[in-house]
Amino acid sequence: MFVLKKIVSVLFYPMPLFSYIALTGLFLMWFTKKQKAGKIIISVAVVFIILLSNSMISYRIVKLLESAYAPHNLELTPQAGASLESNPIKYIVVLGGGHTSNPELPVTGQIGGDALVRLIEGIRIYKKYPGSRLVLSGGAVFDPVPNAGIMANIARDLEIDERDLLIEDRSRDTADEAVLLKPLLGEAPFILVTSAYHMPRSMALFRKLGMAPIPAPTGHLVKEAPPLIKGIFCPDSYNLYRSKLAIHEYLGIIWSKLRRQI
Repeated sequence: MFVLKKIVSVLFYPMPLFSYIALTGLFLMWFTKKQKAGKIIISVAVVFIILLSNSMISYRIVKLLESAYAPHNLELTPQAGASLESNPIKYIVVLGGGHTSNPELPVTGQIGGDALVRLIEGIRIYKKYPGSRLVLSGGAVFDPVPNAGIMANIARDLEIDERDLLIEDRSRDTADEAVLLKPLLGEAPFILVTSAYHMPRSMALFRKLGMAPIPAPTGHLVKEAPPLIKGIFCPDSYNLYRSKLAIHEYLGIIWSKLRRQI
């Protein structure tokens, strides 16, 4: 089921989906008498690719996700030198975000961009909470090395105390992470660090299990509204990438609701 979910979800990404739609139109044009239908199908595919490559469109669909939770306010953390008892936060949880375990690359080159940004934000917050521990989550999905293991290696290189590192390396997706971390975290408040666009689904999955995550979104894809002229007339591959990530999240939310996980 897990592998099937991954394969099917990829087919709904903009490039695969509309490429196959365009190929269907080409087939109709070249090998059947349905010339008009083929032209319409190809036109629809091209128009949607252009729209999703538009910064105004990608900005709006990503902004809906990223604006759900504000960045964590570090001004509310205990001051330096405060007692451990004054800190209600014991765990900073960093969700995994992909990697490729290639020993020929430095460890920072093996980890995915999302995971690296999440880890850096997690470490930054961890250092503001006296006595807290850093929980790194993420198992081995399509790579033999768990994502949490790669993140832990970077954390050690950044001189994070080994005693403050906790590793959850069995999960395959966010729903798994919530289930596997529930025994450790219980109902006590903890900081949840993940990408801003991924935060709404993550918060819903953890809360569904009766947990008390405090959102700390990072790695924002939307930083400012695009200029009007450029936004309308300049399709860009980065905008298509942003649209793909947003679509992935919306599909994930729908899937989680169908399975009553949120």
